[in-house]
Amino acid sequence: MAVILGSGEHRYRVVEDWAKLPDGWEFRDVAAVAVDGNDRVYVFNRGEHPMIVFDREGNFLRSWGEGEYPRAHGIHLGPDETLYLTDDGSHTVRRCTLEGKVLMTLGVPGTPAPFMSNEPFHRCTHTALSPDGHLFVSDGYGNACVHKYSPDGKLVKTWGESGSGPGQFNIVHNITADDDGWIYVADRENHRVQVFDTEGRYETQWSNLHRPCGLFMPRGSCPHCFIGELGPGMAVNRNAPNLGPRLSIVTHEGELVARLGGEDGPGQEPGKFLAPHGLTVDSRGDIYVGEVSYTSWPSSFGDRERPRYLRSLQKLEKL
Repeated sequence: MAVILGSGEHRYRVVEDWAKLPDGWEFRDVAAVAVDGNDRVYVFNRGEHPMIVFDREGNFLRSWGEGEYPRAHGIHLGPDETLYLTDDGSHTVRRCTLEGKVLMTLGVPGTPAPFMSNEPFHRCTHTALSPDGHLFVSDGYGNACVHKYSPDGKLVKTWGESGSGPGQFNIVHNITADDDGWIYVADRENHRVQVFDTEGRYETQWSNLHRPCGLFMPRGSCPHCFIGELGPGMAVNRNAPNLGPRLSIVTHEGELVARLGGEDGPGQEPGKFLAPHGLTVDSRGDIYVGEVSYTSWPSSFGDRERPRYLRSLQKLEKL
């Protein structure tokens, strides 16, 4: 029997075992997912094959990046169909073709900036492009800021610092932009998304979120924002209801319109989540959810023995 999530205009069927991996392959953690103009799906993961590409039906097409990406974290597809790959293990952002040819590298591979220095990068996490082509980088685990780059890769400005006030961050984990020029930042451990203009001026924030982790906004003026939220990280409230892990869909003003899963904690069953870390939406409205299942297992289930195989990618087909 099919598992259905959501209601009304936001109903989705869980497609089990969608991705058809070659024999002996596994994703490990799927950190991020992107879809190109032909609905080919790019799965950026922490296994032996960092980038694995599928067609819409889940058939394996190719892989690339072997040995080049020690800890995949973020992927963003630009309007010219080049990929921006953020690797927090190498402290770099790489702009690549769809076949994996590197066109630009920001950061020094393997060399982090000093901790909390606001210099690029110390475990950077994700990227976004504004309508005028500027690149924004969330940075990240060892910094608490956002960097703005010109289209040719020159640093323009940096804003943010550690803290919980407006314009401050406690793990700046993801970033996206809309066609009106607003920049949305997942301030994960402050349980909010902050909204800025392209000069880094604080506009507002969205609450009613629990550890927002993944962000995706389709192109177009005033779209919905899809948010992957992590569940509790402490043993004392690990199994508390209505805290995730889950997906939320909100308007461009942060109004909640749908919530998928998360009512009764984490799980490996279809329609449940362990750690929705990266997500994207294809041309038909289907959602692809990448999960860092291996990383999150201890915080989700404590000392419970981890299965040999953990699901790290789900497809939710829009009904």
